[in-house]
Formats: sequence, structure tokens, C-alpha cells
Amino acid sequence: MNNNPIKFAIAGCGHIGKRHAEMVSRNAQSKVVAMADLLSKENLDIENSHPDTPLFHSIDEMLTEVPEIEVVVIATPNGLHAKHALKCLNANKHVVIEKPLALCKADAEKIIYRALHVNRNVFSVMQNRYSPPSAWLKEMVDNGMLGKIYMVQINCYWNRDERYYKANNWHGSMELDGGTLYTQFSHFLDIMFWLFGDIKHIQSRLGCFNHSHLTQFEDSGIITFEFCDGGGMGSFNFSTSVFDKNLESSITIIAEKGSIKVGGQYMNEVEYCHVKNYTMPVLAPTNPANDYGAFKGSAANHNYVVENVVNVLRNNATITTNALEGFKVVEIIEQMYGMENGAPSSIDNNWRTKNNNTTSKELLPQQVVKKRKELMQLMGLL
Repeated sequence: MNNNPIKFAIAGCGHIGKRHAEMVSRNAQSKVVAMADLLSKENLDIENSHPDTPLFHSIDEMLTEVPEIEVVVIATPNGLHAKHALKCLNANKHVVIEKPLALCKADAEKIIYRALHVNRNVFSVMQNRYSPPSAWLKEMVDNGMLGKIYMVQINCYWNRDERYYKANNWHGSMELDGGTLYTQFSHFLDIMFWLFGDIKHIQSRLGCFNHSHLTQFEDSGIITFEFCDGGGMGSFNFSTSVFDKNLESSITIIAEKGSIKVGGQYMNEVEYCHVKNYTMPVLAPTNPANDYGAFKGSAANHNYVVENVVNVLRNNATITTNALEGFKVVEIIEQMYGMENGAPSSIDNNWRTKNNNTTSKELLPQQVVKKRKELMQLMGLL
């Protein structure tokens, strides 16, 4: 048995990339052997945490200069995930892809096809599955403790304002960000799919209340659907227009044998549990949210992602969130965006068209996106 640490590379060294690098470094069975980003170590603030790890400004150069890499973590902007994953798979590396797997179903399919062709693993990062309330919900549903599922409501109300959507940043771009369902709330759609399966009869109402000068897409939505298995009804309500700080991420389940609500800011607290012939156990504490200063993200469970990669590659364990599951989340989001009914609203419903021209977006015009893309091409990051 090979007891040498698994050699990881990190592609994209922003907040999440650095989080992955930290978790890889903390695991005794893995180590970071290379990193890639457009910026310098000083600008990334990693010169002290990774002083001896080579940093490349091109993924191609990194793969060529450090051939011993076994796994590449893809933590670049959303719109580049598929291209970078395919580049690494073509070099016969396993890939860990931050959410979302891709920004369209077609690109996600390309990743799956290529991984099968080169016999390499694809790990989708959906770390909220590791939170104790999520694992408990999975057990309750899978064991049939709730009986027939009647209704599921998911509410995600977060704050993302000027502190997040900064000038000359990929956040807010249709091309590189993709939308709030991809960037902010795909974790919670993954939990929904993980628990209850696929959905049908989707109807979406999307709008932009206070982000038209910051993004090229919606900031709020109300989406209804039915579950394919069992016929229960569901709704997904979301907004990034909440004042100052995140409000909640919650799931409420109404079922034949009981009702449950898991809430808190990050779906991290069991707020209500009343189930027939069942006593609620004491769950382990949930890890705190990823803290980015002015704003916070989902649960900081990336250590479990690294552990899963190690166990799969060393012990033939099962991938916690495989490529097909990552694909389904992309497909569901694509369907939700594609099923907007266009009904009249007091909200400015011309935001999607309006923000796709080159003059209306004040802080992130299309010219900036184009320039960044050209620079990435020159650097070998596309």
C-alpha cells in the first residue's frame, strides 16, 4: 500500500482556494505541491502559509513543471471550471471541482465524459452534506421516518452588496459568475436533490431589486416545482438583497408522519422536529460558516472533502458527491433559469437584457470581462 501523501495542486488561490490549500496541508495523508493563480504570493497573502510551494501563473505550466501532481482542486471563477477541469483531466489528473461543476449542462457532460475516458475521478464540492443537521435529515428521509413527503420549502435570504460585488471582479458577471443560484445557493439545491431527488413542472419568477448596478443577473426569485418521486410540492425562495448581513437558509418539511424545520443562517440548526414515535437526538455541533470578513458563506467543511478524496484514492471509498450529482445540480439550475414565466411585475423585469449590453453595468462592464478573459488566455488559464 502506498503511504506517501497524495500530491494536490490548487488552481485559483482566492478565498476558497486558500481554504482548500489549508485543509490539504492539515491532512497528514496529503500535501500541496503546486499552486496556480494570476496574482503573486504577496497579493494573495500566501507567502507565509505556503513559502516553499511553487506558484505558477499558468495551469499548463504548473502541470508541465510538476508532473507528480495527482489531484487538482479547481477553485477558479465559475465560468472557467469546465475548461480548467478538462485541461487537468487531459493531463490524467483527478479533479476536485468547487461548486458549480460548470455553468451549463453541456459543459458538465464534457467533464463526465472525459473523466470516464481517462479513468480519473471527479469530486464535486458540496460540503454542506457533511453538516450534522444535513446528515441527520438524510437518515430520516432514507429510513422512511417521515413517511410520504407532502411539501418542502427552502428559503435562502443572504446579503451580497458592494462589499462583495467589487469593481473589476468576476463576481457579478454572467459569463464568469453565472447567477446567484450557481454561486450562492447551489449548496442548498444540492441538499434538496440529495434528500428528495429530481424535480419537474418548474415555474420561476426572478427579479433584480437592488443589484442592477452590481451584477448582470437576478438577485431574488420564487421557484415552485414538484418532486418526481412521490409527487410532493416544493418551493425555493431566495434573495441576496437582505440588508447588511445574512438572514437565514432554511428547509421546512411537511410529511405524513411529522414536520421538521432546519434553519439558522446556513441550514445549521434544527429549529423544529415533531415526528411520530421519534425522539430528537443530540446532534454534533455544526462547523462555523466560511468567514470572508464583510460576508459569510456556507459551512466550513472542506476538511471532509479532502478526507474523502484521500479515502477514495487510497481505500476505494465512495465519492461523497460524484460528478453525476454535480451535473444534476447544474441541470436543475439551468432549468430554473430557463423556466421564468415573464409575468408582469412591479420589479424591473428588463434587468437581464439591460445588463447584458456594454453600457449599463457600472462596476463590471463587458469590456472588463473581455479584458480579463484575454489575459487568462495569454496566461494559459483558458
